[in-house]
Amino acid sequence: MTRVSETPPQDQLLGLISSLSDETRLRLLSLLEQESLGVAELREILQLPQSTVSRHLKILMDQGWLLMRRHGTANLYHVAEALDETAAGLWGLSRARLRGWPTLGQDQLRLKAQLRKRRRRALFEAKATDWGDLRAALYGVGASLDALAGLLPPAWTVVDLGCGAGELLARLSGHLTHVIGVDQSEAMLAAAALATEGRHNVTLRQGDLAALPLDSASVDAALMILALSYVDEPEAAILEMARVLRPGGRATLIDALRHDPPGFMEETGQTHPGFEPAALRGWLEAAGFTHITITTRAAEPEARGPALLQISAARGEAR
Repeated sequence: MTRVSETPPQDQLLGLISSLSDETRLRLLSLLEQESLGVAELREILQLPQSTVSRHLKILMDQGWLLMRRHGTANLYHVAEALDETAAGLWGLSRARLRGWPTLGQDQLRLKAQLRKRRRRALFEAKATDWGDLRAALYGVGASLDALAGLLPPAWTVVDLGCGAGELLARLSGHLTHVIGVDQSEAMLAAAALATEGRHNVTLRQGDLAALPLDSASVDAALMILALSYVDEPEAAILEMARVLRPGGRATLIDALRHDPPGFMEETGQTHPGFEPAALRGWLEAAGFTHITITTRAAEPEARGPALLQISAARGEAR
């Protein structure tokens, strides 16, 4: 641990002990000795305000526990590799005493979820410009086009949940008064903006499919095409789809049948290896959908991905 000036050993010891005397800082050190993380990621894992996380990071930085490096537009923090003997001894004792602390167990679960999000974000940023080609290679060219089969009324407002690079939005915008695309990836939304450039009836919004940035009962139809497998909480995403639909509104979902091709989830960044029809039906019914139809389709001859499920349903009338 590098010091700018010589510090009396008793003051150094007291400073180190003081920096370990807070629950939040113990949680931060437990996380950051495993993985380099940014403030936004730490805020989600710890479920604390960003200002609180930043304040505790500064204390740990000032005491020499942490180092910081720049990665793109973010600062990533990690535990210093070369802690001095006193700090290493204190942290070793603290780590041993913290074993079995339930709070750290919850932090570990949220850390794993955050790292999955990071991997998906990196995948989408790398493949945003050719995402349509990848989906066509995996699932065939007909998967997205099937969403148009319902011949939606032109006056309807339709949302594409998990709109990706915007190929479907571009097609729909030529037939409908208002089309909304929602995606969590900035890179995908940038690609979608290019795909729909000049189409004034298209609105793009960034958001989690399990917490949609849309008003309740604000759309007539919702599409979710090859997106549910990427959501951490698919049941919550279906509930959100129901929330934003007007009573009687229509929903169309297309996603992979449960599968286990080696390496497929890693290649695509999926969180779930597809779904069983019974599970999807249960989630849809619990969300208030009626007239549910689920069709299993074999993969197209030229596709190398799994078979698909095609689901249509209606939002039940308000009670």
